[in-house]
Amino acid sequence: MRDVVIAGRYRLLDLVGRGGMGQVWRARDEELHREVAVKQVVPPNWLAENERDELRARTLREARTSARLNHPNVVRVYDVVRVEGDPWLVMEYVPSRSLQELIETDGPLPPGRAAEIGLAVLAGLRAAHDAGVLHRDVKPANVLLARDGRVLLTDFGLAVFQGGDGAMTRPGLVLGSPQYVAPERAAEGVSSVEADMWSLGATLHAAVEGRSPYARSTAMATLAGSPPGRPTRRRTPAR
Repeated sequence: MRDVVIAGRYRLLDLVGRGGMGQVWRARDEELHREVAVKQVVPPNWLAENERDELRARTLREARTSARLNHPNVVRVYDVVRVEGDPWLVMEYVPSRSLQELIETDGPLPPGRAAEIGLAVLAGLRAAHDAGVLHRDVKPANVLLARDGRVLLTDFGLAVFQGGDGAMTRPGLVLGSPQYVAPERAAEGVSSVEADMWSLGATLHAAVEGRSPYARSTAMATLAGSPPGRPTRRRTPAR
């Protein structure tokens, strides 16, 4: 697929990331002569058609929520285009490593560096919350550490508008990474500013300790668990 031009404008150059539901390309905007990142949604073959439609809708929601934001600590979305009926997101290209990659390759960070990263992510989160956007998937994999020194929050694929478009999820379905999901979301599916802040706290714990405080051997055990030596009931930390 390399060197393919989509939407008559974006030339795909290199595959730079891959996940369970899609992949990200480094591309060139032939109109503006700049590098961009293009996120391609690739529904797994085992998804039912209604689930594929839901994934496409989630991609459009990511574009709409991200388009509300203009902040130095948030990856910007420039455009959304249709390719054979599927939405592709055109985003700011940021040469970087994720916080998750850094932890896995270099080990836990010094507390001072983790605090710097935390303050930058907090600034991006506050900008999102001020715009009425809840991220709902704050975790080390969604924190980018750019080569130019910037720290950016990315992947608003699970984001919702507070009290607005996309605020409802199917009953009994909790989206996100269990190790970083706040207890009220795990128990009741409640999305809130406080739940995002909880996830940020778990992310910073992972930065300095190498793992989330709620990591367990299975997703269900993680959602039901608590830190070693603590009661099983988990409370939302004070902001």
